[in-house]
Amino acid sequence: MPNSDERYKREGDDCQALCMAELANLVQRLELAVGRLEAMSGPVGACNQAPVATGAVSAYVEAFDGIVNGPLTEYYNISKKIGGDVQKHADMMKEAFAKQRQVLLMASGAQKPSDAVLGLLLKPISDSIQEVQEWREKKRSSPHFNHLSAVSESVPALGWVALSPKPGPYVKEMRDAAVFYTNRVLKEYKDKDKTHVDWVHAYLSIWTTLMDYIKEHHTTGLSWSKTGPVASALPSSGAAPKAAGGCPPPPPPGPPPPPADLGGPSVHGDSDAHNRTALFESINKGADITRGLRHVKDDEKTHKNPNLRGQSAPVRTGPKPFTCPSPRPGTSAAPCARAAPILELEGKKWKVENQEGEPNLLISDTELKQVVYAYKCNNSTLQVKGKINSITIDNCKKMGLVFDDVVGIVDVINCKDVRVQVIGRVPTISINKTDGCHVYLSKDSLNCEIISAKSSEMNILVPNKEGEFTEHPVPEQYKTVWDGTKLVTTTTEMAC
Repeated sequence: MPNSDERYKREGDDCQALCMAELANLVQRLELAVGRLEAMSGPVGACNQAPVATGAVSAYVEAFDGIVNGPLTEYYNISKKIGGDVQKHADMMKEAFAKQRQVLLMASGAQKPSDAVLGLLLKPISDSIQEVQEWREKKRSSPHFNHLSAVSESVPALGWVALSPKPGPYVKEMRDAAVFYTNRVLKEYKDKDKTHVDWVHAYLSIWTTLMDYIKEHHTTGLSWSKTGPVASALPSSGAAPKAAGGCPPPPPPGPPPPPADLGGPSVHGDSDAHNRTALFESINKGADITRGLRHVKDDEKTHKNPNLRGQSAPVRTGPKPFTCPSPRPGTSAAPCARAAPILELEGKKWKVENQEGEPNLLISDTELKQVVYAYKCNNSTLQVKGKINSITIDNCKKMGLVFDDVVGIVDVINCKDVRVQVIGRVPTISINKTDGCHVYLSKDSLNCEIISAKSSEMNILVPNKEGEFTEHPVPEQYKTVWDGTKLVTTTTEMAC
């Protein structure tokens, strides 16, 4: 039997081992908690620091660090060489990518929240995108305006974190928007300064690499953790989420005002049924319908008795005629029901209908036999990829159309303030009953026939050798004379 000293020693060793195990477990739990807190609320100054891979983050965050430390850093260093507005833009882009890394770090350790909370979490990225675009608008006189435009037109690609199920094509679309301006940079500097050529390649490489990154790690949208806590705008707080630096959202509007009392004691549906029944009964009387009318004597007729004309009209004692009640002060009439927006392929026809305020409508999976019909679309832009048969824009306002190739005709009818841009080729463009139409031709479509009727404010924009567009108005006023054998119509000088 062991003595008391050996027993105390053995119990002490067991206690020490147990304490060490509990301490190791506690340290591990603290590391996980700190990682989650950093993911949900990074330090305030973190956006000003270039993220560096530490090896303690998920694989897709490390892959994103490869973009930051690779193409983004190369673009940033070349922008510093150019200096001025280009360098300022690069500082903004560096900060925007740092904010996006914070979102990726948060998503790697937390589950996807509700849409409302997600909007608040992505607000820093949205603010950075807006800052980049506003800087370009302030610097329209800059000698590097094409550089700024390339960045401004493509920076919305950082919003891919809010898209599903396929954010990759959206990034490609934004990259293509930048190419329009980077081509201008290449034309201007390819024989003058190689630094700007390198700048173009480095900048476009950012989005190309990001497309590959999304395809590998976020094919169907931003990958959120399946086991972590649900992401929140305010960590460990029971208060409602608030936007950074802002006030809480206003309370929802109150209920609508009660309907006006029309004075009828019966139910509205019963009253309508009764009125309809009485109407049909009166109609069925035929010629007897006038038997109930009282004959007006001659002494009661005002056109035969001038004395009656000066008297006031008798006061109506019956019910007043129905009038629509005017809305109460501070309220507005209920809007008319709007048809549901449509963007779908029906047989061989792409139907684009009732779109309102949609700047990124896209039809990409096209075939030569297909046609596009856009109807009642307002304040929207439609882009059609590939080669198709024809395109029709009908009854649209402030509508933009960009397409590659059309083998038939592009028809614009009953529209107001529309813009049409040809990227490839089109043989005929028809404009009918339209007020305000701008057509941007490509170099390959200069032989296009433009037919117009009953339209006004039409302008055709033709590119020159430098890629700049020159505006040419389409005549609207004509002069017709008889030359003895036939009518001869010519455009007037005022219309040209």
